[in-house]
Amino acid sequence: MTRVTITVPPRPYDAIIENGLLERAGELLRVVVGEHQQIFVVTVPPVRRSWGKTLMRSLSVAGFAAKVIEMSDGERHKKLATIEQLGEKLTRLGADRSAVVVAFGGGVVGDVAGLLASLYMRGVDVVQIPTTVQAQLDAAIGGKTGVNLRTGKNLMGTFHQPRAVLIDPAVLSTLPEREFRAGLYEALKCGVIGKPALFGCLEKIQVKALRRDAVMSGWVIAESVRLKAEVVCADERESGMRRVLNFGHTIGHALEAESGYRRFLHGEAVAWGMIAATHIAAVTDRIDHNAARRIFDAVLSLGPLPRVEARSRDIVRLLRSDKKTRNGVIHFVLPRKIGKVEIVNDVPGKVVVEAVNELRRLSKL
Repeated sequence: MTRVTITVPPRPYDAIIENGLLERAGELLRVVVGEHQQIFVVTVPPVRRSWGKTLMRSLSVAGFAAKVIEMSDGERHKKLATIEQLGEKLTRLGADRSAVVVAFGGGVVGDVAGLLASLYMRGVDVVQIPTTVQAQLDAAIGGKTGVNLRTGKNLMGTFHQPRAVLIDPAVLSTLPEREFRAGLYEALKCGVIGKPALFGCLEKIQVKALRRDAVMSGWVIAESVRLKAEVVCADERESGMRRVLNFGHTIGHALEAESGYRRFLHGEAVAWGMIAATHIAAVTDRIDHNAARRIFDAVLSLGPLPRVEARSRDIVRLLRSDKKTRNGVIHFVLPRKIGKVEIVNDVPGKVVVEAVNELRRLSKL
């Protein structure tokens, strides 16, 4: 078992990583939230089919009479209407202020269930049990919740830290290969930001080999969680240092929004965003050619990515409504070397256009 503590006020919490953890999630939950709480598991049909019985059995053995609430699967359902629907279901099931929302799914479930918990009766507890690579090593850590608007991604949300994050890498065995790969781009992001050894591992490894290696998969997840924890502990509400976690997300979010959240998985959009940010860093002389080439190669070596067909002017328009834009100025997280990035606000518009054009060119190769 690996335990990483996220030290945020007023109450630190742990991310616990262990193969087979789901089978004793109820036991751990009883320690974290007590035995008299109402438990409501928010999930999606594919996760419920694969792992729902395991979780519910664990909760029952621990003495919880847990209830399941399903939501529709996919990024396009990450919207305020979904929050309202889930809130109505909680009310009909008798949820009161003692309710604990258990987010059991990927990043969309974690964001939606977290926002639901932060708003229901002005705030109830949430526990994250992430079931995708992206959620386990990134999205479930740090307390960010949110839903999308048509004009951009995660523009409505709150900070609502979980009581615990329970990570079982074994549940990744039922994840489609594309979903597994998409999550690894977030691990690469962590490598570029501040974990060069993690980057060095991922730039050499084969995805299929990693899926078969439980020890290595657990290490990749744990290292990413440690990086996220370090940053969140230093800057819980993204007023400074935490913004480095947005490496790849500026243009990545715009690609998702432009395509109506249907073409790209989140990690795939971040992958293209990392390539764009690295291209910008290279043409503005912020990173040397060899380091830039390593980032390009590492991203592209993980597997095929959906083609980029967005027009540059549409991406620039969406960037201006991104929550990382301040006073009309677009901020980018750019790599200086493997293991170090910086936040800049002086990227010329023509360089951004060139970066998007480069994505279109690369995606056709």
